[in-house]
Amino acid sequence: MPNRLAGSSSPYLRQHADNPVDWQPWGDAAFARARAEDRPIFLSIGYATCHWCHVMAHESFEDPAVAALMNDAFVNIKVDREERPDVDQVYMTVCQLLTGSGGWPLTILMTPDRRPFFAATYIPRDSRHGRAGMLELVPRVQELWRTDRATLLDSAHQVVSHLEAVAGRPRAGALPAGLAERAFHQLAASFDAAHAGFGDRPKFPSPHNLMFLLQHWSRTGATEALDMATATLRAMRRGGIWDHVGYGFHRYSTDRQWLVPHFEKMLYDQAMHALVYTEAFQATGEEEFARTAREIAAYVMRDMEAADGGFHSAEDADSEGEEGVFYLWTEGEIRSLLDAPLAELAIAAWGVTRDGNYHDESTGRRTGANILHLRESARDAAAHLGLDPAGFDERLESARAALFAVRGRRERPLRDDKVLADWNGLMAAALARVGRVLGERPALDAARRAAERVHRTLRSPGGALLHHAGAEAVPGFLDDHAFLTWAWLELYDATLEPECLARALDLQQETLDRFWDTTGGGFFFTAHDSEPLLVRDKEFHDGAIPSGNSVAMTNLVRLARLTGRADLAARAEAVAAAAARDLQAAPAAHCHLLAAVQMAAGPSLEIVIAGDAADPATQRLLAAARSRYLPAAVLLLIPEGEPGRTVRALAPFTERHESIGGRPAAYLCRDFACRLPTTDPEELRRLIDEAAPPRPTATG
Repeated sequence: MPNRLAGSSSPYLRQHADNPVDWQPWGDAAFARARAEDRPIFLSIGYATCHWCHVMAHESFEDPAVAALMNDAFVNIKVDREERPDVDQVYMTVCQLLTGSGGWPLTILMTPDRRPFFAATYIPRDSRHGRAGMLELVPRVQELWRTDRATLLDSAHQVVSHLEAVAGRPRAGALPAGLAERAFHQLAASFDAAHAGFGDRPKFPSPHNLMFLLQHWSRTGATEALDMATATLRAMRRGGIWDHVGYGFHRYSTDRQWLVPHFEKMLYDQAMHALVYTEAFQATGEEEFARTAREIAAYVMRDMEAADGGFHSAEDADSEGEEGVFYLWTEGEIRSLLDAPLAELAIAAWGVTRDGNYHDESTGRRTGANILHLRESARDAAAHLGLDPAGFDERLESARAALFAVRGRRERPLRDDKVLADWNGLMAAALARVGRVLGERPALDAARRAAERVHRTLRSPGGALLHHAGAEAVPGFLDDHAFLTWAWLELYDATLEPECLARALDLQQETLDRFWDTTGGGFFFTAHDSEPLLVRDKEFHDGAIPSGNSVAMTNLVRLARLTGRADLAARAEAVAAAAARDLQAAPAAHCHLLAAVQMAAGPSLEIVIAGDAADPATQRLLAAARSRYLPAAVLLLIPEGEPGRTVRALAPFTERHESIGGRPAAYLCRDFACRLPTTDPEELRRLIDEAAPPRPTATG
């Protein structure tokens, strides 16, 4: 008989609806039951595409013996971390404080009033290697609750006190000089010169760190920063972390070589990769980067877009009960599917061998299965095979298409179909940039559909932004507001439609009203009227994706430059000041925030073009303004008629920026001091080069 998760809108919770564990969703009813029955709470947090969450579920939560123990000892609560990132964030901090590490599945034992006294990640069914299993742990905790509860309560008190001390620690201060340079040197010290990327293994892509390096090169001319970024982007694109058959990036690499991935695909990873590959193309003109961004967009629109707009959250690593099997190929399969010459080319290009390069997780033995990857660049591979690069690409594409058709008949990994405001905002921002920079109109249209869906459907009856709608609507968090604002800014940059700028400003004001810390500066993760948790968190650290504060500060700087509003610039400076001690302690852990700090420090570059958007002369000026990689610049269009009056109302400093003699005109401004206008696109290019001299390109 299904438990209380059966009616959930979360695919992760529904995965556990038929467990013999008497799961309940997070909510007042579960906590009231724990108090009434005087039982501790077993809190399990995970997500639908989490491999080790599946392992623990199969071993323990589907096991009648374990379930009987859990049901007797605890009130059991399941949380989808993607639906409730606020709950996950608080209790993940607890796990890190208690164990020194974290991850999912996250297991918390706590009192009925939500105070934790034990934390772990994956727990096996049976005890092994000195780690207590569920069959041993649950009875032990139940006995302690009955006979030595004071010890558990004292532990809970200490945990909460420590958590409150961490959340309330002083963090604000004056920003010291040289933080960006320190972050650059920290990244350089951990750079893997042999395989690219940073550190040893596992390797996480962290695209925002690469974006920081690109922008650091643009600002300083340090070619080492550009070389590290571009080498890493090439290595990832050619490695097994990239899906060479269906496109898109897997979560991370388990090895140094970028060969063996953890196979799940997350929407936010696709967004961040699309952003950085597009930015790398802008910086270098390297076609491999543009192609990768286009193919990410193609994958997301093909496999992740919902029928009514917006994007689903993730695809699982597992299918047919095994991780990665959907993506693996044997040499025999490839030879049976392709004609002999094409099979030889595919096998050579993708590094396929008879023994395979994929190892069984339990035995460590090679299985004969292969993760497709490119051992070298397409140009070098073509030369080794005696082909010209164009011919090589054409033939490899034929092989890819054939494998893709066959793979479509395999059992697909689970797709988590939640539509989340924050990740959709991030994806819309990325697709809008792909559309603008690479001229990909379908990507731009998909970006607009996603932003419009969130704007239209993820709203409470009172009009507040929601994180997720469904059976359990979840109020919006900082990331939802910040990432959707980013989307509207990128859509404005791509379309120059005044409505997009107006929506970005409106949402930024809503963010300030609901999340701003009036005492310490910066933004809380939860709104002023959100459900109270143990602490109210304020996150500056850039993790798998940039923090809400990092993105919000970037938005504030861009909006201040676009509108000339000093109050927005002051709020941006206050975010940086609020994070000063965190930035000083670990600059490289805050790369996106540091990029915003650098942008705020200036010099700024504002390009204002006055003219009819449909006029070819206006389009030529716009093309000139967009011809360079200028990450710190903003572009504003003052169209004719009512749309122009709308823009002037949003950006009063443009009141006197007008066309000249009926001809579209461009105004180049640095820190809001404008040069004389020009109607000549080549003159505009010259002025831009003078204001922001081009940098030397990569040496690698």
